[in-house]
Amino acid sequence: MEGLRPEFLKKIVTTKMPFGKYQDRLLCDLPISYLEWFVAKGGFPPGKLGQLLSTVYEIKLNGLEDIIYQLKRNYQ
Repeated sequence: MEGLRPEFLKKIVTTKMPFGKYQDRLLCDLPISYLEWFVAKGGFPPGKLGQLLSTVYEIKLNGLEDIIYQLKRNYQ
C-alpha cells in the first residue's frame, strides 16, 4: 500500500495545500476541522492530494500527531 512508504509520508510534511482557505499551508498543519469539512462535503479530492489529505485526517483523528512531529523533524 502506498500510504505506508516513507516517500509518501514525507509528502505529508513537505506538500502545501494548493487551493482554498488554507492554500500554501503544509498538509500536516491543516486543522482537523478543515479535514472534517472535506469528509462532510463528500470526501477528499481525487488522486495523490486526496490520499495525502486522507492520511493526515486519519493520523489526526486517531490522536497520532506524534507521527507528524517526528516526520517534520526528519524532513524539514
